[in-house]
Amino acid sequence: MTDPRRPPLPIYLNNDEAAAFLRLSPRTLEKQRVVGGGPPFKKFGRRVLYAQTDLQDWAEKRTYNNTSEVNLGK
Repeated sequence: MTDPRRPPLPIYLNNDEAAAFLRLSPRTLEKQRVVGGGPPFKKFGRRVLYAQTDLQDWAEKRTYNNTSEVNLGK
């Protein structure tokens, strides 16, 4: 039985799953890990994983009212 007061454990996604979740190409996430600007990720040895909550937070921060705001957010 699980404790309802305990928050659920984060769900970790690999690169392909995270890209599908965000509707991006896997290559886009790979590039963003190198140049920056992408969602936070975790390294477990050679494995790269993304917490689903981090992906949701990162996506929410990219909300704009018009295209002029996009350049101001950099």
